[in-house]
Amino acid sequence: MPRYTVHVRGEWLAVPCLNGANTVGWLGREAVRRYMKNKPDNGGFTSVEEVKFYVRRCKGLGLLDLDDTVEDALEDNEFVEVDGNSLTTEDLVSLGKGLYKIKLTPEAEAKVKRSREVIERIVKEQTVVYGITTGFGKFARTVIPNSKLMELQVNLVRSHSAASCLPYIPEKGTVGASGDLAPLSHLALGLIGEGKMWSPKSGWADAKYVLEAHGLRPITLKPKEGLALINGTQMITSLGCEAVERASAIARQADIVAALTLEVLKGTTKAFDTDIHAVRPHKGQAEVAFRFRSLLDSDHHPSEIAESHRFCDRVQDAYTMRCCPQVHGVVNDTIAFVKDIMMTEINSATDNPMVFAERAETISGGNFHGEYPAKALDYLAIGVHELAAISERRIERLCNPSLSELPAFLVTEGGLNSGFMIAHCTAAALVSENKALCHPSSVDSLSTSAATEDHVSMGGWSARKALRVIEHVEQVLAIELLAACQGIEFLRPLRTTTPLEKVYDLVRSVVRPWMKDRFMAPDIEAAHRLLVEQKASVWEVAKPYIEKYRREHIPESRPGSPTAFSLGSLAKKTHIGHDHSHQNEL
Repeated sequence: MPRYTVHVRGEWLAVPCLNGANTVGWLGREAVRRYMKNKPDNGGFTSVEEVKFYVRRCKGLGLLDLDDTVEDALEDNEFVEVDGNSLTTEDLVSLGKGLYKIKLTPEAEAKVKRSREVIERIVKEQTVVYGITTGFGKFARTVIPNSKLMELQVNLVRSHSAASCLPYIPEKGTVGASGDLAPLSHLALGLIGEGKMWSPKSGWADAKYVLEAHGLRPITLKPKEGLALINGTQMITSLGCEAVERASAIARQADIVAALTLEVLKGTTKAFDTDIHAVRPHKGQAEVAFRFRSLLDSDHHPSEIAESHRFCDRVQDAYTMRCCPQVHGVVNDTIAFVKDIMMTEINSATDNPMVFAERAETISGGNFHGEYPAKALDYLAIGVHELAAISERRIERLCNPSLSELPAFLVTEGGLNSGFMIAHCTAAALVSENKALCHPSSVDSLSTSAATEDHVSMGGWSARKALRVIEHVEQVLAIELLAACQGIEFLRPLRTTTPLEKVYDLVRSVVRPWMKDRFMAPDIEAAHRLLVEQKASVWEVAKPYIEKYRREHIPESRPGSPTAFSLGSLAKKTHIGHDHSHQNEL
């Protein structure tokens, strides 16, 4: 029976489809019905019929016609084919969300079979090869008789599935060298019908019962297979891929949030001039400056707020606004660097020993060592943290009346109301916690396995820390987004640029203005969802304007102001009444 995974308001719902002739509209309504069923208040809806929705494919985001049949418009989920070369971090994260299924390409399957033939020959000829006909680690010199080789692989999985226990696969217990042995062993344990497993049919139960509920039987491990299942960097890498994708998303949106704050604080766009960034041509810096121009260009997107302070006497802005291209830019470059490493890692063989079928040979090496992803993910945490560090300082400027020229803590009747006072404290607390989490775990190493594994990466903690840091960054930027939108309220009836008004409208669709104190945690969570959603996100609202600006090569506007000195403006002052057509020439 086909089953489709449908995304509704930040949640993924599995919808079985008995009849392929059902329409896409039916699929949408059924998903909404299931969403409402799981919410105590029906998700805020009165009935399924009142909900207006559209449906897109997950892959490619193609808009679907609600009258088309499911079998014509969709596959039974979609497949990502693994060939050992082209898997992307985006693919892996989508697989983790259940958007796609996974399968080997015929070429990859043929390679596996050829390698299997090499292993069978080793066993048949009773050749002594590590991990195939010997023990592991300190027991590498212990030869195992052929009659016990299958038991060897089962024992390997059983014995290595030991860590401080959390449901299904423990997150703790790997030192990240000789692979992520402990967590991957828990993963493999379920395949052989032992340990705990979960499914929608059974919930948590003994693995053998969960497999039976789905008509499956435990697999029988042949020589080398147990070792192949657990001896790699898959845990570090999979968590690392999620970290990279979430970091990419929040880095893009940090530019949008900061641009909105700049408007509220009546900053200038002069610092984003292309000539400034051309003489320090870091790729990330140039891209961030471009995004700011695309969002704030007052000639292309007129801003009444910008015009209201065009002739103010402020000379330049604080670093938290003026230096966004430099600070946000290096974060973008850091993410790109780490993503390149993770893309290589997910398309790599990290087993040991390695089987080279074309040479009919096995070779012991160290591809299982997690130092590459460990170091990269420590670097990612340090880089992405800076988005929260600079965001928290902008929140301070928004809340501080001596810096913002707005009501204290962005609320009327201050004293009676505390406004964003504690929201700012929350941001400061998260930033402080990140400082400790950014200490690189990969600088540590403890010898294990009786000094056989005498240098390890600690990459599991690197990956988990990186994810936690990124979550904190998302939350801090959610607070800044709310604070900036609240600041807009005090500048009305003036309007900002069109793309930033669209962002404001998106926020106001889930969070109402802050007129007096109320429970703020749901508002922060709602804003957080706007930063992590794939579809209804801040980025998706602003992206069309950014890409249009890029596509149309719109000339950069350089509006004059008393604080921007040029010889042209000097000539204008000294030749009053003369032709000023060349005043900005230099």
